[in-house]
Amino acid sequence: MKRIVIFASGSGSNAENLIKFFQDSDHASVIQIFCNNPHAKVLDRAKRLGVSALSFNRVAFTKTDDVLDILKATEPDLIVLAGFLWKFPEHILKCFENKVINIHPALLPKYGGKGMYGMNVHNAIIQNNESETGITIHYVNENYDEGAIIFQVTCQVSKQDTAEDVAAKIHKLEMEYFPKVVEQLLNE
Repeated sequence: MKRIVIFASGSGSNAENLIKFFQDSDHASVIQIFCNNPHAKVLDRAKRLGVSALSFNRVAFTKTDDVLDILKATEPDLIVLAGFLWKFPEHILKCFENKVINIHPALLPKYGGKGMYGMNVHNAIIQNNESETGITIHYVNENYDEGAIIFQVTCQVSKQDTAEDVAAKIHKLEMEYFPKVVEQLLNE
């Protein structure tokens, strides 16, 4: 059985979608949620869905091996960042080379980098009059949103769309494609 660990910072809709997608799988399951925000809704979702969850602070993540040691003990086949807002530290990436992926709500390399997440991205798409946007699933490296691209899918942006309309379109793409790409990676 393949083991998936999810890192999230917020509400956890992508995390919940992944948990439910793999709930009845004989091949893989989400075994742990890691969260850098002790008040995030993702922790409530994990509890409701019966998945172990823990929160940690920046020191445990970047300055010590506390989070790394828990990850090593968990032995994940894949670490999935689903709305996780902190830069992933090199000491963890080195131990899990090519096993850490992220989903980004735009077509990288456009609209990536520090501070480019959620509504910040969608507002930038509208402000720049983009005619399309989409999602990117990519490997995580030491820089924000610069790892090798695994998968992209696009959607149209009309002149009438608001940032909220774009957010809804992106959410729909995430719900449809993210679990399938995770499953495909685990089957390779």
